[in-house]
Amino acid sequence: MKITKVSYERLDLSLTVPYTIAYETVSEVSNFILKIETDSRLVGYGCAAPDWEVTEETPEMVEESITGQILPYLKGKSPLQYVRILEELKVICADRSSALAMVDMALLDLMAKKMALPLYQFLGGYREAIPTSITIGIMSTDETLQLARELVDKGFNILKIKGGAVLEEDIEKMIRLREVFPHVIFRFDGNQGYSVDESIAFVRATKAVGIQIFEQPTKTKSSHKLGEVTHAVGIPVMADESLKTLDDAFRLAQHDLIDMVNIKLMKVGGIMEGMHINSVARSAGLEAMVGCLDECALGISAGLHFALSRPNIHFADLDGHLDLENDPFSGLFRLEKGIMYPSETFGLGFSE
Repeated sequence: MKITKVSYERLDLSLTVPYTIAYETVSEVSNFILKIETDSRLVGYGCAAPDWEVTEETPEMVEESITGQILPYLKGKSPLQYVRILEELKVICADRSSALAMVDMALLDLMAKKMALPLYQFLGGYREAIPTSITIGIMSTDETLQLARELVDKGFNILKIKGGAVLEEDIEKMIRLREVFPHVIFRFDGNQGYSVDESIAFVRATKAVGIQIFEQPTKTKSSHKLGEVTHAVGIPVMADESLKTLDDAFRLAQHDLIDMVNIKLMKVGGIMEGMHINSVARSAGLEAMVGCLDECALGISAGLHFALSRPNIHFADLDGHLDLENDPFSGLFRLEKGIMYPSETFGLGFSE
């Protein structure tokens, strides 16, 4: 099997509801869709979702890599050698993690289609469904409670609350949420907004809330501070922006700086690299979650199939597609009462 044609499309997507986190407000995003055609008539698809704060890529940087390196490199290659292709592209497209993730997805989509299997089964098929959290950005306490009610009424039972801007407001918000929703699972994402002392104060003040996961409260360039929080609090501390590479995973695990890892395919470079990071986490006794950026349903589908394939991944935060207008992908998975189920269509579930 040989690659005969490679093309791409840029999607500039608006959000139905802009959201705010500790360091930015997001109202629109760009995704790129890669299409790999072969002489066997099988076609693979992948998605890139650059985010300067997380992947350190602009859309223009990704588009330059696609046109300048990826398209000419892939043509004529055998997708059966996908590991070699990805290793060589790491050198050619260094520091372009979402672009690499896009190629990774498209090649694995092809491999699963070649085997006539849904991707999660091709990767190992450990489970068949996984619950996901849904995120509430930074807003007032009253607005948070109102949106939480709407989401719970839709069947979501795991809410991830964004914070890190004003400590006292975050504490009040979490306490009020627990009072109103006694049976909902809450996760909290500080998005690097806290100091060590603020992180510890937040956990102590919200102890009765029973927060399940405390995600990235401190700055990415101060991993030792993340470790200080981990050793000072009694709830699991998760690395997100601090974990972008396999080396990061090894360093954080080796020095016992975290309890959990958030593996986002866009920031680590795809499913194959995500598997390596997950193996490091598993060897260190760290639990794993598969997260996402603002990705169309094709990218979310890849995250879902990855999450379903590995026994160490117990958590998912795969809601990045829900507020995107004009997402051209649908039917790739089901989301029912907060639980995600993959399509049994081959690969990632999409074909034209």
